[in-house]
Amino acid sequence: MSSTQRPPGSRSDEYAKLNTSARDAKHRRETGRIVIEEPLEIRLSGEPIAVTMRTPGHDIELALGFLFSENIVGDADEIISIAHCDENGNVVEAHVDPDAQQVHPPAQRAFFANSSCGVCGKASIEAVRLHTPSVADDTTHIAPELLTRLASGLRELQPLFRETGSLHAAALFDPAGHALCAREDVGRHNAVDKLIGWALSEGFGDLAGHLMLVSGRCGFEIVQKTLMARLPILASVSGPSSLALDLARDSGMTLVGFLRDDEMNIYTGGQRLS
Repeated sequence: MSSTQRPPGSRSDEYAKLNTSARDAKHRRETGRIVIEEPLEIRLSGEPIAVTMRTPGHDIELALGFLFSENIVGDADEIISIAHCDENGNVVEAHVDPDAQQVHPPAQRAFFANSSCGVCGKASIEAVRLHTPSVADDTTHIAPELLTRLASGLRELQPLFRETGSLHAAALFDPAGHALCAREDVGRHNAVDKLIGWALSEGFGDLAGHLMLVSGRCGFEIVQKTLMARLPILASVSGPSSLALDLARDSGMTLVGFLRDDEMNIYTGGQRLS
């Protein structure tokens, strides 16, 4: 698979602001950094299939992760090439082998994802829930103390958040707690797709035996995308939804929420934390 990516990293821009203190009624003009949000159109062999609102940067990873996590392309090896195809960098097109066996393009453009939702605009209720693999047989074990250490260090993997305070993050770790990759985006689902796309571009067939840490709310779409990559452990600094919890339980995933300081809630798969 060949790919062309620009720009290499997520970006912010400078803006003017009026800083107001309610306590002493003082005002001062300052400049700061604000996260960029722009649409990205994803095409598959000439056909537009999705538009997502994202933070520009790592767009090839985002498109690749999206195609895989939404089960549009079941095997990344069937993608011949993937690249930007417009001068503004807001369109990415993937070409697949004409004889590919694991390509399932939607019947119409069935996706519009804003920065807060990963399943907006799907054509039917049935299309929302994909056939996710089970990770019940994954025997990965980690210490709870490792998770709290990783959570406390997540901010160090979020340089754009430190500039703007406005992004979500997803980070991938091996069972020993070594950070393999982290990605930021205005959309939590995009950050996960960027991370999955990175793993696919680096030759990971799946992510069995690894764990993902996310900075925002752990909704259904985050659990589903994580399961598509066969990750057995997902932890969030915020809480899960009921549907996310049900999917994690049904699939044998370890789901941890409210991971802060030295505390956490273990919702499913507690046998992996020992």
